[in-house]
Amino acid sequence: MTSHGPIAGSFRDPAGQVHTAGDCIFRTVSHYGAPNFKDTLKTGLLDRFVERGDLVPFREVRDPPTLALFPNAAHVLEHPRLAFISHPYEWTFPLLKSAALFHLDLALDCIDNDIVLSDATAYNVQFIGTRPIFMDHLSFRPYVEGEYWTSHRQFCEQFLNPLLLRHCLDLPHNAWFRGTLEGISTQDLLRVLPVSAKLSLRMLLHVVLPGRFQRKATATPGERPTGIADRKPLPRAAYRGMLRQLRDWIADLRPRGDAESLWGSYAKDNSYTGLETSIKTTFIEKFIAERRPELVFDLGCNTGFFSEIALRAGAQRVIGFDFDQAALSGAYQRARDRNLDFLPLYGDAANPSPSQGWHQQERLGLSERARADAVLALAFQHHLAIARNIPLERIVDWIVPMAPEGIIEFVEKNDPTIQTMLAMREDIFANYSRETFESILATQARIVDRCEVMAGSRYLYRYRSHDIP
Repeated sequence: MTSHGPIAGSFRDPAGQVHTAGDCIFRTVSHYGAPNFKDTLKTGLLDRFVERGDLVPFREVRDPPTLALFPNAAHVLEHPRLAFISHPYEWTFPLLKSAALFHLDLALDCIDNDIVLSDATAYNVQFIGTRPIFMDHLSFRPYVEGEYWTSHRQFCEQFLNPLLLRHCLDLPHNAWFRGTLEGISTQDLLRVLPVSAKLSLRMLLHVVLPGRFQRKATATPGERPTGIADRKPLPRAAYRGMLRQLRDWIADLRPRGDAESLWGSYAKDNSYTGLETSIKTTFIEKFIAERRPELVFDLGCNTGFFSEIALRAGAQRVIGFDFDQAALSGAYQRARDRNLDFLPLYGDAANPSPSQGWHQQERLGLSERARADAVLALAFQHHLAIARNIPLERIVDWIVPMAPEGIIEFVEKNDPTIQTMLAMREDIFANYSRETFESILATQARIVDRCEVMAGSRYLYRYRSHDIP
């Protein structure tokens, strides 16, 4: 273990940083962060969170060779590498809501044990399947009697405000959150909310009044702002009551107008017959059972039907991507109800999450975060080729490097779905054909199996990278 380096997304925390060294993940605790870490560790709360699966497991490193890699650290922790890191702008409404409730439950447990969470960033929450888990071991510190919840604003901007955007206006938070990275500011939310949405007591306490205070603070730069030291002590019961009130409110939030979309109902309203679905399922099951991949990317996962097939056949976990919010809500419900290690994320394949933030390294893009062991691209590529005008060679060149092997479904132009796409536009796709697709795929990988799913219309291609047997 000679080479190591800090993970860019952790550099802002003065209490410590996360590092990679070989296949290991280490968290250094600085001398600044050491007192809070040691005091929290003594309570046994971190161990209890680990035992119930709410906190990433950790151990304190004692061996001198590893400690020598981090000479300036007061403590060094090692914890397992998470299979995939997602960002809150990739989460759907139910995932973001689940993460918000999880964070508040942790905060309530903490205050009951004389501990508080020092921040409320959504980036501290990750998912194993659809189950949230906290990954920042240095966000805990002892509670100070009479203190305020200083991260209330951060919680609202990264959890509450994005949820309210969908709840009040039926606007998904994803593009807005991705464009700002630190969430949706309260002042911006107030600009788009109708007056009728601002009239509740909860909205007044957590959105309207905080927005006014923020606006006043920035509008009068010459005045000394009211600081924490100027406030009267806040009783512990009031601190806890604020957390409880927010939790009850968020638990009741629902997306506005959450009707099924065209692709959200695709799983039960598609053109496949029972036999064709069976052919497709068997082809996928054979591939997964033979290779038993640890991580599968399901591109265009829809409601997760074939993600579940892959898991049942032997895949360890599946990360699904789709652009349809209603379909993803169905996928979330499937994963949660059936306890699947399946995480359905929002993703526009024509505009995937980029690397961004400080030095364009703080929040890594999709291709920099993980490489899957297998990829499924089922009834997917024609949406890029026909609906988004992306040439077949570019689609194949994007999909194949994601994993050493996988399955791509090709849909002929005579298919009813493509005919629907072409009904209101000119057919400019002279090079879109199965023969062209096969030729392009063969230059990128070996085609090891193929299957006709729907006569003369839909075909499955199983491919494998040239450098694996």
